[in-house]
Amino acid sequence: TECVSGCMCPDGLVLDGSGGCIPKDQCPCVHGGHFYKPGETIKVDCNTCTCNKRQWNCTDNPCKGTCTVYGNGHYMSFDGEKFDFLGDCDYILAQDFCPNNMDAGTFRIVIQNNACGKSLSICSLKITLIFESSEIRLLEGRIQEIATDPRAEKNYKVDLRGGYIVIETNQGMNFMWDQKTTVVVHVAPSFQGKVCGLCGDFDGRSRNDFTTRGQSVEMSIQEFGNSWKITSTCSNINMTDLCADQPFKSVLGQKHCSIIKSNIFEACHSKVNPIPYYESCISDFCGCDSVGDCECFCTSVAAYSRSCSRAGVCIDWRTPAICPVFCDYYN
Repeated sequence: TECVSGCMCPDGLVLDGSGGCIPKDQCPCVHGGHFYKPGETIKVDCNTCTCNKRQWNCTDNPCKGTCTVYGNGHYMSFDGEKFDFLGDCDYILAQDFCPNNMDAGTFRIVIQNNACGKSLSICSLKITLIFESSEIRLLEGRIQEIATDPRAEKNYKVDLRGGYIVIETNQGMNFMWDQKTTVVVHVAPSFQGKVCGLCGDFDGRSRNDFTTRGQSVEMSIQEFGNSWKITSTCSNINMTDLCADQPFKSVLGQKHCSIIKSNIFEACHSKVNPIPYYESCISDFCGCDSVGDCECFCTSVAAYSRSCSRAGVCIDWRTPAICPVFCDYYN
């Protein structure tokens, strides 16, 4: 071939992108749009991945499952499926009293949405945790423990951490509630494929997360959600676009919620898609009765921040002007 003008590397070497030549096995690995040199490591869930000859070599530890509920009926299942579901009944959020669990069941979490004000906006949750020998009822920051078998030994402990009520069982189920509209349920790897409810079955596949109580997979989220209700004297609320007839609130919501897409969270954008959280933030903002009620907005931003933390990106986004937690700021 004829000579070609330009910078070339000797045989066996390649350009490194900044004017030098390197062996191929010294090329970087890529994750989330970022480049990592050979030997560098990253955390993915509970596993560590090491860059080696342009490939990621990862440990294969089983990780715990996390299910999150926040704001106006936004869910993220153990297997990462995101969906919106509203209803004013009692629903089984998660339990291990399931057909696919050969062991004896140990826990059941039942939640009820408490709407407040003129809109369908949810301002608090009523929660019941049922264990083998006791029951815990949570409502508006109150904790009521009822022993169904006083002689039995308690298999859980209740704790207050910051603004969260935390309940941990000996079997590896951890429950966190911010005393408003956010619930986070962690289950140990030993629960894999043994749980069921609105949080899904934690089998590593999100495709079958909409499995109803009757063990059929539903296409309709409303039908799937309603199959897990345990009370019949309640209405089935259909999701409506809360911003449709409130253009002023919608624009204001876009302005406030844009923090999720801003450079404050830039380090997280490549690891956790901000768009679903941004959209649910605007929807919840429209659902608040008063524009000054920032609780709806703060809950959505906090949900995105939590997902970023799980992806290994910790972002300090709260300030005295934006969703302050004053004890944190001044202490």
